[in-house]
Amino acid sequence: MATMAPDPSPFLIFLLLLYPAGAAMSPTSSPPSAPTPKPPAHSSPISSSTLDPKQLRALQSLNIPTSKDPCSPPPHSSTPPTTSCDSSSPFRHLLSLTLSNCSEDVALSLTALKSLSTLTSLNLINCPVTPIRFPSELTSNLHTFSCINSLKKLTGVWLSRLQNVTELTVSRVSITASGPTIILGGMKFLHSVTLSQANLSGNLPKHWHPNLTFVDLSANHLKGKIPISLTRLENLIHLNLSSNSLNETIPTTIGDLSSLKNLSLASNSLSGPIPESLAALPGLTHLDLSFNQLNGTIPNFIRDMKKLKHLNLASNSFHGVLPFNATFIKGLEVFKVGENSNLCYNHTVLGSKVKLGIAACDKHGLPLSPPPAKDSSADDSSDGSDDDDDDYGNVEEKKHHNGPNKVVLGVAIGLSSIVFLIVFLVLLSKCCK
Repeated sequence: MATMAPDPSPFLIFLLLLYPAGAAMSPTSSPPSAPTPKPPAHSSPISSSTLDPKQLRALQSLNIPTSKDPCSPPPHSSTPPTTSCDSSSPFRHLLSLTLSNCSEDVALSLTALKSLSTLTSLNLINCPVTPIRFPSELTSNLHTFSCINSLKKLTGVWLSRLQNVTELTVSRVSITASGPTIILGGMKFLHSVTLSQANLSGNLPKHWHPNLTFVDLSANHLKGKIPISLTRLENLIHLNLSSNSLNETIPTTIGDLSSLKNLSLASNSLSGPIPESLAALPGLTHLDLSFNQLNGTIPNFIRDMKKLKHLNLASNSFHGVLPFNATFIKGLEVFKVGENSNLCYNHTVLGSKVKLGIAACDKHGLPLSPPPAKDSSADDSSDGSDDDDDDYGNVEEKKHHNGPNKVVLGVAIGLSSIVFLIVFLVLLSKCCK
């Protein structure tokens, strides 16, 4: 009897159930496509970067270390971003670049800088590389340029080419120039300028751009007088001309700087009085006129400057009575008036124990002479009579000085008694033998 073949229907039904839904078996159906292969792990960073490949290669040619994608800094990074980019596509372009603590391998090249001409902000911090002339495309696009302890040598002509900058900062870099005018003269859009510790000589510019809000030309070798044109900058908030060789008087029109909050003219050779027009600057918070040759009396209006927090008038030639009370002085964070030999304070207003670096006034408003040095051979009992105006707040020191003398005296008496007792016992033992 012939063997019956198994029924294939259950097997076919099982295959149909395994086949994906909607993929009917037909002669025209094509086989599923092969999966797309993954890129190799060692693929070039340019292929995964959103930055323009030319600009990425320019950064690499300058030996500037960059992340895999300079336009996308690592998330949760504690260091501030060194680059920023626009949002163009398919490739983005650099808008700002900060180079800090550069290695000796970093070197500027004209080709690379041409590729980076989209930059509007360039900051160099501790990068003592050799400067080269920037391509015109880059200089015209730059709005912010900072150079702090960077670039080995700079000239005024080199900086003057940055004519479209709104913020210029050069600090701790020697600049070869006849003065700041050659640098700033053509910068028509400047809002903020810092040229400090730059070895600049010459005079201050006679013409200033009216949009300036921040001027710092400190720690140079600038000489001559402060031009009246500088006091016409109605938008100026910060003015620092300290540590130069400026002379003559402070302009009487200094009060025209109606927006001024910070003024430092310290460490110059300025003379004359403090201008009364400063009373027109109620928003002033920082005033430093120390280490000059200013004279006259300290004006009363200063105590009416309610926002003032930093006041330094030390090392001048002011005279008369200090016009401040304790409430005004305690409201200041910094207050210095020392080294004004003809200036004194009213001890009935401030007390006789304050330490301001100046003497108290006598009844005629003149500085009291310092107390004479005490004779070291004088009897201790002479210390018992203390005059309130005698020692300018050193009463506690005198108490501390008197205390140890009494202790020493008590110890000496005790030791003498012990020695006397020992001698007495020795003599007594000899007599009894």
